[in-house]
Amino acid sequence: MLDDQVQAEQRWLDFWHVGPQNLRWDHIPLQVGDAAPDLELDDHTGEPVRLSQFWANGPALVLFWRHFGCSCGIERAARLRAEYAEFLQHGASVVVIGQASPERSSAYRTRNVLECSILSDPDRTAYRAFDLLDGTPAQILFDAPDPFLRCDAAAGEELAASRHGTDRATVDSRGSSPANS
Repeated sequence: MLDDQVQAEQRWLDFWHVGPQNLRWDHIPLQVGDAAPDLELDDHTGEPVRLSQFWANGPALVLFWRHFGCSCGIERAARLRAEYAEFLQHGASVVVIGQASPERSSAYRTRNVLECSILSDPDRTAYRAFDLLDGTPAQILFDAPDPFLRCDAAAGEELAASRHGTDRATVDSRGSSPANS
């Protein structure tokens, strides 16, 4: 797990230096009424799972998580815990798709006491299939200090160093530039 975490932190920092690349569609993205892509991804246990199993018997709430180490990911996990039973009561299944390996997905799921499956998409296959764009710093870090909004190299390096080895390490949320795809 440690090597995986260190590699993920380095990928995050590499992307921080490059910045978001996939900011505009080069084709018409998925539209309301289009069939959802039915991909196979590994779940948090490392087992391959088809997305269609989540909507085979009713609606599915498919949540895309960019980070497992940021405050918003912790807040989203708390909100999902609070609302999970209501989703199930209304007949929906719930699945999270994250950019981490199954090992880190499992650790995040356990740490945040989530009951739903977390699918691993470290290569961002599902993100591309669902036509999701990279967020700009202002979209993702809307309330952050100016050095973060400017993607200042030193600010990113300081943030990564301050969170290294913690549950809030800067990982995932890679861009889709050719070097990262």
